[in-house]
Amino acid sequence: MLTPIIAFADDEISAFESANDAVKHMKVGWNLGNTLDAHNGQRVTDPKVSEIMWGQPVTTPELMQMMKEVGFGAIRVPVTWYPHMDGNNKVDAAWMKRVHEIVDYVISTGMYCILNVHHDTGADSDNTKSWLKADETVYNQQKVRYEYLWQQIAEEFKDYGERLLFESYNEMLDTYNSWCFASFAAPGQYNASVATSAYNAINSYAQSFVNTVRATGGNNAKRNLIVNTYGACNGAGTWNSHLQDPLKQMKLPTDITEGHIIFQVHAYPNVVSLSSAKDEVNQIFRDLNTYLVQKGAPVVIGEWGTSNGNDYIERRSNVLSFAKYFVEQAKAYNYAPFFWMGLSDGTARSFPAFNQADLVLTILQAYYGSNYNPRLLTEDDFEITSYLVNYNQQWSELNLSSNDISLSTYKAIRLELGETPNSGYYNIKVYGEKDGKEQSSAVSSQTTTLQFNRNTLGTKSRRVTLQYMKTGNSTLNIKKAYLIKNDGTEIESRLSPFWGCTMEPQSSKKPSGIVTTTTNTKKDGAIYNLSGQRVTNPVRGIYIKDGKKYYVR
Repeated sequence: MLTPIIAFADDEISAFESANDAVKHMKVGWNLGNTLDAHNGQRVTDPKVSEIMWGQPVTTPELMQMMKEVGFGAIRVPVTWYPHMDGNNKVDAAWMKRVHEIVDYVISTGMYCILNVHHDTGADSDNTKSWLKADETVYNQQKVRYEYLWQQIAEEFKDYGERLLFESYNEMLDTYNSWCFASFAAPGQYNASVATSAYNAINSYAQSFVNTVRATGGNNAKRNLIVNTYGACNGAGTWNSHLQDPLKQMKLPTDITEGHIIFQVHAYPNVVSLSSAKDEVNQIFRDLNTYLVQKGAPVVIGEWGTSNGNDYIERRSNVLSFAKYFVEQAKAYNYAPFFWMGLSDGTARSFPAFNQADLVLTILQAYYGSNYNPRLLTEDDFEITSYLVNYNQQWSELNLSSNDISLSTYKAIRLELGETPNSGYYNIKVYGEKDGKEQSSAVSSQTTTLQFNRNTLGTKSRRVTLQYMKTGNSTLNIKKAYLIKNDGTEIESRLSPFWGCTMEPQSSKKPSGIVTTTTNTKKDGAIYNLSGQRVTNPVRGIYIKDGKKYYVR
C-alpha cells in the first residue's frame, strides 16, 4: 500500500536567488498552452471540463518529467481565472486545487514554473471575459478584484521556494484592443490620450500586483515577480514611430526587495524571409536591452514562435533555422525563451511524446550545443491500439481528416470503432468545398463507410469529422479511419480533436532493445526522482523507492 506524503513543493530557503540568476538558470522554457487557459465565456465548475475545452488532454506528471529529462529548465503555466470565480470573486476551491497540482508537477521535477493570469486579458470585447484592460478607468473599476485575485493566488503558494514565479497579467490591451502599441486600433491609428491612459494603467496594474503579492508575506516577500509590457509588445519594426512606446513607457515597479522583478515580452516574427526574421530578432533584442534591461531588470520571452500557424508544415527549413538563431541570440543576451505550446501538442501529450521532435532538438542544441542529443520520444515509439475520445458537449467534433482532399482522387472514408456506438449518438460529417456544402451519415455499427457525394460536396472535402449529437458528455473507443481512393487503395487518416473533445491513445511503449537486469538492492527507504537524484521532501509525482515506482499524491 502506497503511503501519501503531504509536503510543500519546494524546500524552505533563507534567501531567494536574484531575478538575474533565475532567468539564467531557466535556460529554455515551454508553455503548457491551451490547457488551464482554455475558456468559453461561461462559468465552469468542473476543472477537467475546462482543462480539455480546447482539445488538449488532461495534463500528467509524466509530461512534465519528459520536458525536464530532455533539457527544458522551465514551464510557463497560463491560467484563465474568470470562469472559476464566484459572484464574490473567490476562486473555486476545485480550480485552485487543480492549478496547484499542475504547479506541483512542474516544481517536483526541479524545473522553474511561471504561474500567471492569462485570458482575463486579451482582445475580447466582452468585458466579462477580458475584464482587465489597459485603461485608467477600467483599472480603477477592477483594482479591488484584480488585487483580490492575486491575494488568493499568492496565499495559496506563499510557502513555495524560488523555482515558482508569478506573472502579473498576459497580453493586456487598451479598450480598442490595439496590438503593436497602445491606440493603434483607434481612429487615425494613434490617440495620445488613449495611449497615455493605457501605459499608465499597465504600470498601475504592475504596481498593484507587486504590492499585493509582497503583502502576503512568507516567501512571497522575496519571490521573483514578472511584469509584462503593454500587450507584451516587443517594439519590433520601424514602420511606425510609436512601436517602441510599450518598452519606453514601461516602468520598473517599486519593490520592498531589490533585484526580484523581471520584464516579459512576446515575439512571433514572420519567417517567410529568413533574413528579415533574423534582422527582426536582432532589433528586438537590442531594444529590450536598451529600453528594459537598462531600467534594472532582466527579460524573459514568455512566448515565442512564428507568425503563421502553418509555418512548421509549409516552411519547415525556415522555422528550424529561425528557432536556432532565436535561441542562440536569447542565450547571448541572457533572455530566457519560452516556446509557445507546440513541440508536444494535442494527443502527443497523452503518451507523452513530441510531435515536433526536430524542432525540439533544434531548440535544445541551440542552447546546449550541437553535440547535445537527448532521446526524444515520438508517437512512433508507441504501439497504438485505439483512441479513447471524450466528447464534452453537444455537436463537438473529432477530425477524421482535417486536410483538403480531392474528390477526384478519393471516393469514401471508413471508420472502425472499438465498440458498438449508441444509436443516434454520432454522425460522420463531411465539409465540402464551400460553406453549406455538407454531407452526413449516422454511425450505428463498429464499421461505417461513407461514400462521398460529389454532387453535394463539390470538388473537395475540407474536413471530415465524427460529430457527437447528444447533450452531456460521452466517451467512444475509436480504432482507425481510412480514406479510400478510387482504385480501392486505403490510406490511414490521422485523427485529431477539432473542438469540444479530447483523445487519449490506448497504447504501450514499443520495446527499446535495451536489456535490463535485476540486482539485489538495499532497501533503505530512500526516495529518488526519475533523474536518479535523492529527494528529501517529495511532492506530488512519480518517484523510485526501494527499486519500485512510488507515487506521492
